[in-house]
Amino acid sequence: MNSTPPDSTATPAAPSAAGTAGSVSPPVAAGRRPRTARPLENALFSAAMLGRRLPWTDAPARLLGLDALTQEGATRQLLAHLRRSRDGRPVLISTLFGSFLVPLTPEDTAGLLARGAACAALGPGTLLTPSGHRRGLYPHTDTPVEALPAAADIGGLLADEVRGLLDGRPGGDGIPGRADWLAWSARAVRRVVVGAAAAEDRLLSEVLRRAGEAVGRRERDRYDAALMRRLAPYLDEPDPASVAGRIGAALALDAGPAVAHLLAMASRAAGDTAAQALALLAAEVTDSPARAVASALHHYPPVDAVAHPVRTDFVWEGLAVASGTEVLAMPARLRETTAAVPAARAVPGPPATGEPSPLCGAPTPCAAGAFAARIAEEIVAGIAARSRPVLLAPRIPRDRLPLRLDPDTLRVALGPVPGPLPGARPADAAVAARAAVTGHGHAPAAYGSLASASADLLDRHARDLENCALHSGWSSDGAGEQFRTVLLGHAERCAQAASDVRRAARRLSD
Repeated sequence: MNSTPPDSTATPAAPSAAGTAGSVSPPVAAGRRPRTARPLENALFSAAMLGRRLPWTDAPARLLGLDALTQEGATRQLLAHLRRSRDGRPVLISTLFGSFLVPLTPEDTAGLLARGAACAALGPGTLLTPSGHRRGLYPHTDTPVEALPAAADIGGLLADEVRGLLDGRPGGDGIPGRADWLAWSARAVRRVVVGAAAAEDRLLSEVLRRAGEAVGRRERDRYDAALMRRLAPYLDEPDPASVAGRIGAALALDAGPAVAHLLAMASRAAGDTAAQALALLAAEVTDSPARAVASALHHYPPVDAVAHPVRTDFVWEGLAVASGTEVLAMPARLRETTAAVPAARAVPGPPATGEPSPLCGAPTPCAAGAFAARIAEEIVAGIAARSRPVLLAPRIPRDRLPLRLDPDTLRVALGPVPGPLPGARPADAAVAARAAVTGHGHAPAAYGSLASASADLLDRHARDLENCALHSGWSSDGAGEQFRTVLLGHAERCAQAASDVRRAARRLSD
């Protein structure tokens, strides 16, 4: 009697669907089953994922310099342990958010997903947020590279939008709120991608957002149809200066899906990545807009963790990946834990041509994602050439980037330019010189206006600190209560400083 050993990679043939006696279906490709994590490893991995939604829990360990006890340090040690104990091979891990096959290196992630895509074995990816919720991702569509304009053309289309943003600063020295930034960036992207006629069409961006976040097939199809209806007037008679016009001329078939995918990528890059890049540039972590965008995409990819459902069995490098499995791709986190140098000091270049885009959930390279990154670069370059970004919150030390840089928490003031900034184009030198001449500092009333704006900012800081201190997370122990007391003390001092500065502003304005 010949029996197959339990650890053999051979797979017994199954009876054919026809049920003919003596006939069998073709054998399934053989491969080793992935190893399964132990219960304690599952629990630690779940805790590491959950910790990303509670960044304030790292504060005590960071203050004491105990990096190993931070969420970032614990994740690094856990992944290092899994790589050592599993020979670096992907591991099946059960978490609070589901069970996943987790590749342990960026290279394995790219290779495994590329193999699954080549076999047409993967379903649409789902974004896994730090809070554990699943969000849809607008489906990837190939974009004709020859239809994408050069960087100089993008900058020309964005110039008016950047001027509109800076001219809207209160007193010439304002701080764009998050809602204002998202509204402005969405408008700029609509103008570049769809055309000048779509710049004011806010509903287009809203329908696009809902279509991208839809998870169920019925909901996704409904919003997809609504999005195509909204795009139709702009594609029937496209603006020749827009990317949609170029794509329509390059594609013989309907250009709607490609334009919608590009619009989704560019909206994500302009709304989140460009804001993060401005903060990094203002903190002097990087020295040019291009490097700032590359660093933001490298360390804080908008598409951070994606679950790719496996629809049919396939084999990758001798590893059998079964139907019903979900592959959890999180290359940015893996890159952080395998880096040989501190993340803050390793300033990356643009993503390699053959790599998947950090803006797109597709496991294959994405031309739309690369173009969206260029749009973000042009936005940052245009703003940096015409203003001086000043990072007000959060504080970013030069030698260590934060684990997370939530765009919703960023406060960047756009002040006048006293001189050319690193990364500004020579062609913009005249613009920078005019901005310096027309800036504050030529009359006491101008200083009064600046001081009044600073007082308003201090008041907002006081409210933010007080709201942070009132969070229930500080109530768990004595250390938390001590932090709450410190925050309330800072809030009181900010409020007092605002009052003093406001009195000085009134004196200067009289």
